[in-house]
Amino acid sequence: MAPPERRSRAWYWLLAVPTLAPLATPLYNQLTPVLWGMPFFYWYQLACAVLAIVVIAGVQVATRPRRGARR
Repeated sequence: MAPPERRSRAWYWLLAVPTLAPLATPLYNQLTPVLWGMPFFYWYQLACAVLAIVVIAGVQVATRPRRGARR
């Protein structure tokens, strides 16, 4: 089993997903499919923002020190 420091640092690799997803502009530079009247280009960017919120919150919860644990 990995030491606690090593395990908690691995969670930070998930932060690359919401960082790289909006940078793939050629993949989402299109109007279709449309979702609720919103072109794909816009709802993909909105989905990336929601993804970033979820991933950042998850990494924060996973890496915060436990109560009573020493640093």
